[in-house]
Amino acid sequence: MLVAALMPASMAVAHPHIFIDTGLEVIFDATGQATALRITWTYDDFYSLLVMEDRGLDADFDGVLTADEQAALDGFDMQWVAGFPGDTYALLGTAPLDLGPPQEWTASYADGKITSTHLRRFAAPVAPVADPLVVQVYDPGFYSAYAIAGTPVLTAAPDCSVQVFEPDREAADQILQAAIAELAGSVDIEGDFPAVGAAYSEEARITCSAGS
Repeated sequence: MLVAALMPASMAVAHPHIFIDTGLEVIFDATGQATALRITWTYDDFYSLLVMEDRGLDADFDGVLTADEQAALDGFDMQWVAGFPGDTYALLGTAPLDLGPPQEWTASYADGKITSTHLRRFAAPVAPVADPLVVQVYDPGFYSAYAIAGTPVLTAAPDCSVQVFEPDREAADQILQAAIAELAGSVDIEGDFPAVGAAYSEEARITCSAGS
């Protein structure tokens, strides 16, 4: 366990298991306030293959789903347990915002990868003027690793801009290694992995001009 604690985070344990490219769309209303997020998840090849095999889809391996197979894939990742935050977190400045449950979900399969989308509405419209609207993507348990793919889309936005920020991975690795060292010998680390996912979070920050 001491050797594991001294190894780089990528070698110390078998985490993360799933890799997800995340697309973000921030939807604004006519008053210039953000009302919802549309989130796109594109799963890595291996996890996509596992899902397809587990559900018995694309049995002929032609990469094309029948209507029945498409119906079986739709919503495969939307059956959330109560209280699950959806691995998407929104804040106005540093104040957490409530996001509603997933709606309007879709799923597709192409080039060996599954892509799903879903919509989540803010409990109340958000005006990211004095403080930025911050959208973070991460799994607290770091079983899944999320990366923001491309530039987030601002739909019907007024005079707004968006920037994507990556984590300090060296600092995140140090947090992970310290957490593993603290748990060493006391628990099954793979079964009770420390909640370090936030340290690896990528985030989008959206700001709008006053009076826009």
